[in-house]
Amino acid sequence: MNKYIPTREDALQLLKEYNPDDSLIKHALAVEGVMRYMARKNGEDEEKWGIIGLVHDIDYYKYPEQHCQKSREILEEKGWPEEYIRAVVSHGWGICSDVKPETTLEKTLYTIDELTGLVVTTALVRPSKSVMDMEVKSVKKKWKDKSFAAGVNRDIILKGAELLGADLSQLIEDTIKGMREVAEEIGLKGNF
Repeated sequence: MNKYIPTREDALQLLKEYNPDDSLIKHALAVEGVMRYMARKNGEDEEKWGIIGLVHDIDYYKYPEQHCQKSREILEEKGWPEEYIRAVVSHGWGICSDVKPETTLEKTLYTIDELTGLVVTTALVRPSKSVMDMEVKSVKKKWKDKSFAAGVNRDIILKGAELLGADLSQLIEDTIKGMREVAEEIGLKGNF
């Protein structure tokens, strides 16, 4: 029996079907970019990591009150592999899901979902409006200001870093590098 393995095109089409909102699509592309970067860095399957990053918020626009629960339904209905579905659902651990991130992929998605939000917001207040010239210290400075990007849950980022056994500064650097690869698509190339 052949198991369905989604392609990036499948994932992008599904994302756009459920998310007409441009900012949610840019967020998905940012998370995909960082997931691909992190997969390469860890010697993992870049395509799988990227696709999961791309659809991680598949249900958020239409079903914000059922976030992560509806994701499972949508992806199961489309025949997606359980490994992909579990990873998507686990990114909401402790907020809207009781599925704890276990694999490196899941822990990475859990952590960088929030972290990309902080990096985006930091980029938007820079004169260049770009991630291309951003440094870790810029993000860390904004991190300390709790009123800046108040919607970003810093505790999740810290918990994710702990799950990964990773240094926060390194995670921020990796997130910036991953987002640089998709800067054009996410509107953060700025003046470069």
